Amino acid sequence: MTGESATAAQAHTNRLAREKSPYLLQHQFNPVDWQAWGEEAFAEARGENKPIFLSIGYSTCHWCHVMERESFENEELAKFLNEHFVSIKVDREERPDVDRIYMTFVQATTGQGGWPLNVFLTPDLKPFFGGTYFPPDNRQGRPGFLQVLKQVNQLWATRREDLTNSAVQIQARLEEAASNGAATDAQFTPNTIRKAVALLKQSYDPRHGGFGAAPKFPQASQPQLLLRYSKRFNDEEALAMALGTCDRMAVGGIHDQLGGGFARYSVDAEWLVPHFEKMLYDNAQLAQLYLDAYLVSGNKSYATVARDILAYVLRDMTHPDGGFYSAEDADSEGHEGKFYCWTRTELSELLTPGEFEAAARYFGITENGNFIDHSHPQPLTNQNVLSIVEPNLAAADQLLLAAAKHKMFKARSRRTRPRLDDKVLAPWNGLMLGAMARAYAILGDKTYRAAAEKNLRFLQAKLWEPGNGSKTGETSAPRQSTLHHRWRDGERDTVQLLNGYAFLLSGVLDLYEATLGPKHLDFAVALAESMLAKFYDAEKGGFWQSAADARDIILRVKEDSDGAEPSGNSIAILSLFRLGGITGLKEFIEAAEKSLCFFGNRLVDTPQAVPCMLQALDFWLSEPRRVVVAGAPAKPESRALLHAIHSVYQPNKLVLGKSGAIEAFAKKLPVEKKPAVYVCTGTACQPPTNDPAKIRELLK
Repeated sequence: MTGESATAAQAHTNRLAREKSPYLLQHQFNPVDWQAWGEEAFAEARGENKPIFLSIGYSTCHWCHVMERESFENEELAKFLNEHFVSIKVDREERPDVDRIYMTFVQATTGQGGWPLNVFLTPDLKPFFGGTYFPPDNRQGRPGFLQVLKQVNQLWATRREDLTNSAVQIQARLEEAASNGAATDAQFTPNTIRKAVALLKQSYDPRHGGFGAAPKFPQASQPQLLLRYSKRFNDEEALAMALGTCDRMAVGGIHDQLGGGFARYSVDAEWLVPHFEKMLYDNAQLAQLYLDAYLVSGNKSYATVARDILAYVLRDMTHPDGGFYSAEDADSEGHEGKFYCWTRTELSELLTPGEFEAAARYFGITENGNFIDHSHPQPLTNQNVLSIVEPNLAAADQLLLAAAKHKMFKARSRRTRPRLDDKVLAPWNGLMLGAMARAYAILGDKTYRAAAEKNLRFLQAKLWEPGNGSKTGETSAPRQSTLHHRWRDGERDTVQLLNGYAFLLSGVLDLYEATLGPKHLDFAVALAESMLAKFYDAEKGGFWQSAADARDIILRVKEDSDGAEPSGNSIAILSLFRLGGITGLKEFIEAAEKSLCFFGNRLVDTPQAVPCMLQALDFWLSEPRRVVVAGAPAKPESRALLHAIHSVYQPNKLVLGKSGAIEAFAKKLPVEKKPAVYVCTGTACQPPTNDPAKIRELLK
């Protein structure tokens, strides 16, 4: 709910008031008779033979807020919607499978997509018309929303059969597009990766870093692929592009220079002016990227950025019991960026003259500013987004700058914070769990290990439902383990999605390799087995986004694009390769290989669209180094050896201990009096060593 409507809120309370999603709850007081996605709404549409108006967004979506203010709080528009349509709101972060189906339709029919996503459906959920943001009246070539509603209603009244037939044909085309015909003849070689990197290099921005033009998204999987490529092919150009992108993002306004963390994207090519919302999934992936950049380069500034991201998450985005929250809004007090920006006058009044001079030079503070807020009828002016303009201040000025930053952060903390989306999502938590675990392994800070293990306990308690297994003599079928997608305010949902299983599996493997805790490996195996049972297409390969028993979607999709988030298939494939290499369980490796082959056409024809899946391919094309730590993991000597192992950039290595569900060859390796490390290729191992320098040499 937005500002002016607060006093009138009690006059309209719709059925979204029952929900847990912060996004849906934002709309609970709209005069639109919103319903949640589910059988109650579907039955009403069928019973009254009304079309469904489906509106999809998320809590930190700026244009979703705009359309709410302009249209969904408008009494006239709401009255028309309530009379002629069944209106459904969906949080895309809770139901990415629903979003994917209808986003594909809108992109195919309009040539563009985005949020809010607004689609008109038949009562049996088939789409026939849609778009993104509609203004309240005709504006800049866009039809007004009320005009759209009246036209759709007129068509439904006079040409319903045509619309229904068209919707049936559209669904058939969507099903065909979703089938992802298997590429059994795909030939995978290192040249597949070469082709992808060549295309990535063509889109590189040599001036500002990153790929393509404005707006720019910090898609971590792209520079991560370049880092892997530079390692495999000794390509200095690829390395320079990856590190250059990290450098430019780190000094830009997209990076919160006071509070840490990164915004979702920048509206310009220079990474200067962000779209201020912060997403957990971005920050998890970027923490991993900056850890990799640190390992590759040895430059401690990258480690500092990684620490900065994780400090922000632990301070502002963590539930007291250990779950990680989803996002923070771009807006506060109705203005985009108000929480983050500064005027020159404001800073001059807050700081001493010396502090102000140092801060103004460092951050490039000007009288006119570099950002104008256009999100409000009365925009804020002369606003400065903080970016690092003059990094090399003299030592005395650095001290003044540190004092200035302390005062600025303290003053900013007294401002009205952007709205927090405090739901806990399994996939995004899996990504951040992995980032925390690797940060502990690489940087040695026990804070990160504690956060990772606390997070895993939270997820296991709140979202994981263990199966009852299969026991001899039981007559009832065993119940499979279940990972629910969302928890909030004491309640979990009933949704199961591939991304939750795959991303959490990846994070748990990172935690296992950082700690060698056998219970973490056992849980990884349980996750993988459940993922295969629920989502794997054993006939053709690949993983469905939704479970087979999902009854509220018109088709199942195998996601095959790595965007702001990696696809569930990419992470599932790489994770199964890793888990299979650690445990020696062939069913994991075979499922990963078959799935990689299923997406062969995608990898060969448009490899630039799947940078994460290419990392899985890179793993498959390599013989991974298997590093076995023989000795109790809890001992200080073992921890020192683990940190030595993780101090080397070797993305295709596997780290395992001597206990738990590990591969048989590792169990047979002799244990020395002191903890020692075996570096193995296949099952052929170098003599054991407990010399950290020797370990690093063997891994390089």
